[in-house]
Amino acid sequence: MDFGVIVKLILNLILVPIPEIGVNGAAWASVACHVVAFSISILCLKKAFRLKLPINKFVIKPVIATVVMAICSYFIYYVLSGIIVEKLATILAIGFAVIIYGLTIIALKVFTKEEIKMMPAGDKIYNILTKLKIY
Repeated sequence: MDFGVIVKLILNLILVPIPEIGVNGAAWASVACHVVAFSISILCLKKAFRLKLPINKFVIKPVIATVVMAICSYFIYYVLSGIIVEKLATILAIGFAVIIYGLTIIALKVFTKEEIKMMPAGDKIYNILTKLKIY
C-alpha cells in the first residue's frame, strides 16, 4: 500500500476546502506525499541492503541548498518583475535558481572527489574546483 498517496488524499480533503489555503493545499499535500514516500523508500533500502546513507549528505545539505535556491530565486523574481515582463522575470529566476542550486551543492561539498570525477568532464570540473580551493 502506498502511504504517500493516502497522506496526499487526506491532506487534499482537509486543506483544499479551506478558503484561505485553497488550491495551495494540493501543493502542500503533494510535498507531504513525496516526503512520506521518500522516507519509506530510504528506510527500506537501508534495511534490505544495509546501506549507509548519511542523512547529512542525502537530506540536510540538499534541503539547505533548496532553501537557499528558493530564497534567491524569489528575490530575483521580485526585483525583476518590477522592471521587466513577469513571464521573462519568471524564466530568468528559474535559470538563476538552477545555477544557484548547483553552486550551493558545490559550496556545501555534497559530492566527494570520486563522485565528481564520475560525472561527464568530471576531471576538468574537479581540477577547476581545486584551483578555486573549494575541494
